[in-house]
Amino acid sequence: MDSSGPFSCPICLEPLREPVTLPCGHNFCLACLSALWPHRGAGGAGGPGGAARCPLCQEPFPDGLQLRKNHTLSELLQLRQGSGPGPGPGPGPAPPPALEPSAPSAPSAPPSTPEPSAPCAPEPWPEGEELVRCDACPEGAALPAALSCLSCLASFCPAHLGPHERSPALRGHRLVPPLRRLEESLCPRHLRPLERFCRAERVCLCEACAAQEHRGHELVPLEQERALQEAEQPKVLSAVEDRMDELGASIAQSRRTVALIKSAAVAERERVSRLFAEATATLQGFQTQVLGFIEEGVAAMLGRSQGDLRRQEEQRSRLSRARHNLSQVPEADSVSFLQELLALRLALEEGCGPGPGPPRELSFTKSSQAVRGVRDVLAEACASQWEQLRGLDSDEDGLQKPGLEADAESQDPDSNNHLESEAPRDYFLKFAYIVDLDSDTADKFLQLFGTKGVKRVLCPINYPESPTRFTHCEQVLGEGALDRGTYYWEVEIIEGWVSVGVMAEGFSPQEPYDRGRLGRNAHSCCLQWNGRSFSVWFHGLEAPLPQPFSPTVGVCLEYADHALAFYAVRDGKVSLLRRLKASRPRRSGALASPTDPFQSRLDSHFAGLFAHRLKPAFFLESVDAHLQIGPLKKSCISVLKRR
Repeated sequence: MDSSGPFSCPICLEPLREPVTLPCGHNFCLACLSALWPHRGAGGAGGPGGAARCPLCQEPFPDGLQLRKNHTLSELLQLRQGSGPGPGPGPGPAPPPALEPSAPSAPSAPPSTPEPSAPCAPEPWPEGEELVRCDACPEGAALPAALSCLSCLASFCPAHLGPHERSPALRGHRLVPPLRRLEESLCPRHLRPLERFCRAERVCLCEACAAQEHRGHELVPLEQERALQEAEQPKVLSAVEDRMDELGASIAQSRRTVALIKSAAVAERERVSRLFAEATATLQGFQTQVLGFIEEGVAAMLGRSQGDLRRQEEQRSRLSRARHNLSQVPEADSVSFLQELLALRLALEEGCGPGPGPPRELSFTKSSQAVRGVRDVLAEACASQWEQLRGLDSDEDGLQKPGLEADAESQDPDSNNHLESEAPRDYFLKFAYIVDLDSDTADKFLQLFGTKGVKRVLCPINYPESPTRFTHCEQVLGEGALDRGTYYWEVEIIEGWVSVGVMAEGFSPQEPYDRGRLGRNAHSCCLQWNGRSFSVWFHGLEAPLPQPFSPTVGVCLEYADHALAFYAVRDGKVSLLRRLKASRPRRSGALASPTDPFQSRLDSHFAGLFAHRLKPAFFLESVDAHLQIGPLKKSCISVLKRR
């Protein structure tokens, strides 16, 4: 019998058995449809797998469609089969189609399978693996699927892929490697396969979406877009690796910061608890002293008052006895009378003076006043320190007023400075110098973050011994020494009191704190931010600056001109804060400016600083000080790491 005739099932290509007619008019074996859609058997077309479609025309089934045997067509088939050779209809459902000799065997079938006509023999699944099973095999005996059909929305083993290979009607179906969830390859709106890619909106589409919402967009087949994206995949993966490395370094730094914060918090709590205990001990000692003073005063005054009380009571008692004795003398006894009267007079003479009056002042009663004064001073001191701790004591009068720019000519009227008081930042990048912090110079209370960041910490760090390490000042130097040309670098002030400047290469790092700090000697100078205002330091003298705070500070060292300038960097421009340089001698007849002690110190000693090779220097004064070198973009730098 011609397997492609009108009485053949398009799925198994065998004569129809228990034919079922779909609303689109196509006929199929009931068993084939039940095996193709196991959730949509004779009980109905709806189910958890989504809307079913005709395997030939892809027309969706109506919801709740009951698959029933077409009796008329079944009788015609019986009549046709009775008039010619062919298999009998049989009362039950048709068995699964047998494998043709040319059909490939299932990849997981054991080599000892005796009959090729039984491709759907059950086979145990490998433990722990989730394989895609054939949807046409009987449930419980399904073989691994070889391909999935996006048109049939089913996966087939090699045996059940035969119809797709033989039938012209099924050869147009799109076969892909086995998919566990075929519904993800369908358009959720039109329930059609996703076959196109829209480059405008970067989304996969079905043909209906491509013809409607994405008309006019650049649409390409999925395979073409995948080939293009696979070519870009190494670049994307490289960028992902770089970003992951950056995040790894940032995470490591953040973890160190978290650990530092926690350890610093523990140490600070211990110090605060110890200081409060000392303060409590001091108050308890003062309390003991005051209470002892009260007891001593009370004892002394009570001793005097109680002695006077006893003497008065004894005198009264003697007078009372002498008077009683006199009253008991008989009238005829003149001798006794005279004696008793004399005794009474003597007792009266002993107490004839005025008795001691009450004390004018109780000295120990001043103790409460002293304690009250201590209480008031302590409350005021606590309130003041708390406000300073919270930063509430910084009034606007102490802040620098904005809008006051430093004038380079006012600092050095005769200088022909080629670096203007305000200029584009790009001009200074021509002299950019990359500063790397030298870990061998860092004080033990400074923690370095790579070669660009430094923060002052409370717990000392166990750095290796180095003859160049600062031992009394929380300072660190940059690598390399500068001895010619012009150099420019930038510093980000993140928090705290920070000083930025230069220091002579041969300066001893073991100098004591008062002489070793940046700007407090003739071998260094700096710009300092003290939390409220900027100032410059040199040789122990300070010159306040009126400019407001700028988190980014630029430092320009003009070695040939023996000058050092500090700039505020904002919005791609730099504004001069102060340029340090010795003044040129005045011409004869020129009016002398008012004496400036700081400028006089520059005139006397600043040129001597440039007799040495200089290094970038940084001083972190407060316990929370934190700074970062940079940022300078490498693409803008023409001079890198000049030494």
